[in-house]
Amino acid sequence: MSIPTSDRTALLALLERLPRQRVIMLGDLVADESVYGEIMRVSREAPVLILKERERQVVPGGGANAANNLAALGAHVIPVGVVGDDEPGDALFHYFRERHISIRHIVRVPNYLTPTKTRILGGLSHWQRQQIVRIDREPGHPLAAEVRTRLTRAAAALLASSTGLLVADYGYSTTNAKEVDSLRRRARHHALPITIDSRYDLLTYKNLTAATPNEPEVEAAFSQPIGNDLERLHTLGRKFLRRQGLQALLITRGRDGMALFEPHRPPRHLPIFGSDQAVDVTGAGDTVIAAFTLALAAGGSFLEAALIANCAGGLVVMKRGTATVSLGEITEAIRNA
Repeated sequence: MSIPTSDRTALLALLERLPRQRVIMLGDLVADESVYGEIMRVSREAPVLILKERERQVVPGGGANAANNLAALGAHVIPVGVVGDDEPGDALFHYFRERHISIRHIVRVPNYLTPTKTRILGGLSHWQRQQIVRIDREPGHPLAAEVRTRLTRAAAALLASSTGLLVADYGYSTTNAKEVDSLRRRARHHALPITIDSRYDLLTYKNLTAATPNEPEVEAAFSQPIGNDLERLHTLGRKFLRRQGLQALLITRGRDGMALFEPHRPPRHLPIFGSDQAVDVTGAGDTVIAAFTLALAAGGSFLEAALIANCAGGLVVMKRGTATVSLGEITEAIRNA
């Protein structure tokens, strides 16, 4: 994707304002665990590979990954969420402390299982590692209503001193549309953007600033396939924008780039930034909404924020695992676009 010189200058000026932003991330905190093993042989017990474990690491996933991406882009991020009193929760706390990300508003809930996604990767020595299987460990019950209320109050107390609010709903009941709507009403006097990324309850969130679903999520919301049908994409995009009362809708479309919808404007298509041969799309949606939200918080237009988010998404899918993009990487990429 090429960017005209005048637009590039504006984007670079916008990027310089990102480190001055203070963004709240309210949502589900997930631990992304990767277990790397070297293939030793085929088991005698069953036709499966035996791996010798070489490395194990835990990094932020879900809303925690969105917070991590905000921090990597230079923002002062305040995560608001919960973890269990368990090993994955310890790992997330340790990770955030090492990177000077506040844990003040992360609540540890006894008998709560921190959502954890474990990816088993294997390969021969010095070969590329290939994901073999993913194991998900999830809480056995939703969070109590009083915990959600406590988190909402914590986020509300931060609104006056913040420039943006990112909501990451992965279905683990940290927040919901009712709680976010109460925050929206309290934030009316602060003029800060509120963005939503919801895996399963997209259509319950209304009257927020913007949403950043991927195309399959839009298809699932309306039970209609899109595929290569741009007319249907435009129809569903406009319907989503109008029905949810959004100021903007950014639909990510994988190798087909992104589509930006705003009221009273024709849809704008952004071709993919960089190569269409992604190395790993894990967590790319978290990177997109983090960059998009942060650019809006810094005063960017929806198109400018979409361009920066498109660049961030194009860069992060060229990295393995749950990754982040730095402000320097985006600045360099846009400078050369």
